[in-house]
Amino acid sequence: MNLISLIINLISGAVGGNAAGALMKDKSLGTLWNSIAGILGGGIGGAILQALVPSLAGMAQGGGLDLGSIVGQIAGGGVGGGLLMVIISFIKSAMAPKS
Repeated sequence: MNLISLIINLISGAVGGNAAGALMKDKSLGTLWNSIAGILGGGIGGAILQALVPSLAGMAQGGGLDLGSIVGQIAGGGVGGGLLMVIISFIKSAMAPKS
């Protein structure tokens, strides 16, 4: 994964984490933690996408970035970021003391 691909995944992960927090207000961790969880999830999602589908992760024909690979990276990072934010919020709510 080159630096530009990583940056795209991290930014789209942060956006995906915040979008998931906005859609699921009861699961939101707050803007900062939604962003942090999204950034981590975007990096992980991008790495998984690159491993599964190299042509969508910007690795086709020597690693060039075309429109299809950029869209794939945005989708992988955004979905990964949103997913990790939701998983963390479920874990947080499961560990919270019940009153």
